[in-house]
Amino acid sequence: MKIAILSRDPSLYSTIRLKEAGEQLGHEVRIIDHMRCYMDITSKNPKMLYQGSPLEGIDAVVPRIGASKTFYGTAVVRQFEVMGVFVANDSQAIARSRDKLRSLQILAKQGLGLPVTGFAHSTKDIDGLIDIVGGAPLVIKLLEGTQGIGVVLAETRQAAKSVIEAFRGLDANILVQEFIKEAGGADIRCFVVDNKVVAAMKRQGAPGEFRSNVHRGGSTNAVRLTAAERTTALKAAKAMGLKVAGVDILRSNRGPLIMEVNSSPGLEGIEKATQIDIAASIVKFIESNASPNMPAQRSRSAVQH
Repeated sequence: MKIAILSRDPSLYSTIRLKEAGEQLGHEVRIIDHMRCYMDITSKNPKMLYQGSPLEGIDAVVPRIGASKTFYGTAVVRQFEVMGVFVANDSQAIARSRDKLRSLQILAKQGLGLPVTGFAHSTKDIDGLIDIVGGAPLVIKLLEGTQGIGVVLAETRQAAKSVIEAFRGLDANILVQEFIKEAGGADIRCFVVDNKVVAAMKRQGAPGEFRSNVHRGGSTNAVRLTAAERTTALKAAKAMGLKVAGVDILRSNRGPLIMEVNSSPGLEGIEKATQIDIAASIVKFIESNASPNMPAQRSRSAVQH
């Protein structure tokens, strides 16, 4: 098969590993900068063009869309769907997971465990917002933040009010969440591929740091999931409509709580921590679901829904 990886940086670990895994399994793999793609949106003959030439003969696409490029990136994925190309994660699922507020509302509707979360527009409602999550300490998150950026732990009520007022003064949308002290600055990343948890790692924040992101100096190691954690991860990915997902979970006194569901989870930390070939799992998932010259109707259903 001909597989396209949508990635802006061919030197990224995840991009390299996906290309290696695809080629090792006998496929032709091409890395495409989705921000350089442009579309011919024509009824019955839609096309994708790249660097001046039509992209033809692509059987499957692996989207690796950065958070800051979600709008255009999902438009590119959607165009591939219209063309009848199999996509590892469809455009609607990516967009759904990228909207932190929407994703939490979807997960709440499914009855999945979440930290108590508040959301408000007016600074006049700050006291009520803080009360929703049980007061300080609490966590304040920018809706547009990624990799721990825009996440603040407010130790006191006054500190929380000051941070919320500052963010709202910049017209930034924020979530306020309860602080799960018993998590100890650690979380669990569950990597889901095709309704299976293929790997899991524990991420521990650096000393004095409540955020566990590896990009912020956190450490990683393989971890054994409980049955509840595995079920939670699978239900979260399914609720988002994602076939490839990173589900981040906190261990709390009331069971696993979902922090986030990521549509483009990185491979480096978890492959090195677990020694599991996740890239190959993703390619094998594509092999099972895509085929050369797949009928357009099969993939177009994702656009219609």
